Amino acid sequence: MTDLSPASTSAQPVRGEVPRDVLVRWLNEYLNVGALPDPSMNGLQIEGTDMIRRVAASVDTSARSLQEAADSGADILLVHHGLFWGEALPITGPHRLRVRTALMADLNLYAAHIPLDAHPEVGNNAMMARALTLQNTEPFGDWQGHKIGLAGELPFVQSLQDFADRVQKLTGEICLVHGGGIPHVHRLGIVSGSGAGAVAEAAAMGLDTLLTGEPEHKYFHDSFEYGVNVVYAGHYETEVFGVRALAARLEDEFGLPWQFLHLPTGL
Repeated sequence: MTDLSPASTSAQPVRGEVPRDVLVRWLNEYLNVGALPDPSMNGLQIEGTDMIRRVAASVDTSARSLQEAADSGADILLVHHGLFWGEALPITGPHRLRVRTALMADLNLYAAHIPLDAHPEVGNNAMMARALTLQNTEPFGDWQGHKIGLAGELPFVQSLQDFADRVQKLTGEICLVHGGGIPHVHRLGIVSGSGAGAVAEAAAMGLDTLLTGEPEHKYFHDSFEYGVNVVYAGHYETEVFGVRALAARLEDEFGLPWQFLHLPTGL
């Protein structure tokens, strides 16, 4: 009986190719896709060719990302933001174009939303924490009763401006900084994407700074009233890390070459 567990490399008969169903099962188990509440339909959203030899990865699903994946020769596109979010949609307009693009190319589409934010190895937050050398990490960032982010300590105290510059070098985008707290960064919380609502939790944990993606108007005053700095580094830019790391993990596991499709939104 073939072992299809995430730790196994015996699931594929030849390195460099793997049956789609084997790969999807491995991804579902590795990402533990059913463990967290999520409006996204995590997992295989569109079925394409039955053998995977090349992988593309992108943050978002769009007609452009699907077409570029197909043009690159990929058999599967891994995304953070998929096409289906828990409600029925008519196959019309842009939604039809996206579905048609995938079907015409016989391209598989696999989405991992909250599971890829929260994953301890290849998750967006885990990868950012590692890149920023965060130490003494602990769970942070409540999502419907589950912690999907990380909090910890930087190895040395930095000024808020120096920290924002460091994040800018990491993401390639200029950060928006709300300096509501002390003028330096030591104890940091990270929630990728839409984490602006985590300021109160950061304050309760004694964190001086929150790193997240995009601002929300209703949380604007929280930084200043709770006394917590917030560094907004972009929803897109804080969520490139997971799909890239996951694609690289597939290369390690199955020998599948991969390509990241960088299609920034500016948000």
